[in-house]
Amino acid sequence: MTTLAQVPSVGRCPDLKVVQNFNVEKYMGKWYEAGRYFVFTEMGGKCATAKYSLNDDGTINVLNSQVHALTGKSMNIEGIAEWASESGEGKLSISFPNLPAVIQGSLWILDTDYESYAVVFSCQDFKLFNTKQAWILTRDRVPSEEVLQKAYKTFDASGFSRRFLIRTEQKKCLH
Repeated sequence: MTTLAQVPSVGRCPDLKVVQNFNVEKYMGKWYEAGRYFVFTEMGGKCATAKYSLNDDGTINVLNSQVHALTGKSMNIEGIAEWASESGEGKLSISFPNLPAVIQGSLWILDTDYESYAVVFSCQDFKLFNTKQAWILTRDRVPSEEVLQKAYKTFDASGFSRRFLIRTEQKKCLH
């Protein structure tokens, strides 16, 4: 397993509250990245989006797209998400099998109203330390301050530091 998260912490990954009775159909569709913790694969990127769609076998296709800020080149990474448990929680496991090294991880939906925002978390344990990733996703490319405040409230309640949060550039985007 490879990790691309860059916010390390001592100890094991936290056991955070996730969305209960997660409605996967309502979650499907396009989300715009409003902010994130540093992720190696997104370095130099802007206009980041995530598109979720249901596969016939019950898995979820995840297509992450962005544009390189300097070259203007569009970049995509495609993965497959599956339920991490049968409980109906917003806990998924995800893998990106088409890269030179298979990347696997968790994808937890900490909060969403399905219509305007979602706060998503991933963490990998390495015995004595862990690495965390977190994203704020929105349905609008440029979300209102009200929508961002809802997401920040969940972000703060989950114990995340906003000082690691990088605002995603969403200007002059073609996709």
